[in-house]
Amino acid sequence: MTRVLVTGGAGFIGRQLVARLCDQGDEVVVLDREAERVDPRAELVHGDLADPAVCAEAVRGVDVVSHQAARVGLGKDPSDLPLYAADNDLGTARLLSALWEAGFCGRLVLASSMVVYGEGRYRCPHHGEARPPGRRPDDLDAGLFEVPCPECGSPMAWERVPEAAPFDPRSGYAATKAAQEHLTSAWAREVGASVVALRYHNVYGPGLPRDTPYAGVAAIFLSSLLRGEPPTVFEDGGQARDFVHVADVAAANLLALSHPTAAEPGELVPLNVCSGRAVTIREVAESLSRAVNGPEPVVSGRWRPGDVRHVVADPSAATRVLGFRARVGLDEGLAELAGVPSSARP
Repeated sequence: MTRVLVTGGAGFIGRQLVARLCDQGDEVVVLDREAERVDPRAELVHGDLADPAVCAEAVRGVDVVSHQAARVGLGKDPSDLPLYAADNDLGTARLLSALWEAGFCGRLVLASSMVVYGEGRYRCPHHGEARPPGRRPDDLDAGLFEVPCPECGSPMAWERVPEAAPFDPRSGYAATKAAQEHLTSAWAREVGASVVALRYHNVYGPGLPRDTPYAGVAAIFLSSLLRGEPPTVFEDGGQARDFVHVADVAAANLLALSHPTAAEPGELVPLNVCSGRAVTIREVAESLSRAVNGPEPVVSGRWRPGDVRHVVADPSAATRVLGFRARVGLDEGLAELAGVPSSARP
């Protein structure tokens, strides 16, 4: 029997993962600030990841670690930065320190994110592949949302992003996720542990948090629809994203925890966890509206600082390394998120 620590095991993704680990007979320890949503089959260490005593208790005797705990989303404004740094970076550092003190040198799976890439991968029709510059507020105000070529200013076409793409975090949250990868990579080299950093794309599904400043776009759209209001789409709605169902994300985590050669001792291996299928934000809003027979989305033309235009990933490395493929289709998954019974779905 494997003893598995899941930080954030009461959260959206953590609950799905804990349930699957318990189903397959593993001994599961959950470290979380929340107590009421923890699977009763798991052992709970109730407290904050940034508390050294709590971390020391949680890591005792564990064989593998799934580090899911994090503050997510763009947040409200820069006043949130200390919260992101404390929860994501200080919390990760405390965990790694506790693992070192406990003599742990096994597998750690890190819940990373596609936000480390910033804008995705782009190609200019005249100058080839180019690193995307930041979009200028004046252009966004004028409705010029596409990413311009840094050489000629022409709109560039997006391409799927591989794991080798450079980090270019464009929000405080993104910066903390990049720091988590750097921290775990340095720790792995020093102690001889192995890390698989799963770079989640837009995760959705049952239990997706709603009505908080940190909610994802699908949750924000659904909240509007359940109030009888049309979902508001930023920019022109043409932003390309990759949505992956929480059940698929849990499956990727199980594979990453158990695959013996996914990462060697002293190594961090990043893997995109995504469907590989591009969908626009407007299409997500339209699909949710259809699922609940709600009003049509409103395309506002407004924009948010820190938002990127297009980011769709290449899923081939996760397939090659772990044998992972996303299974849940978007329309099916969004209907499930909206609470539509399977018998009533098209």
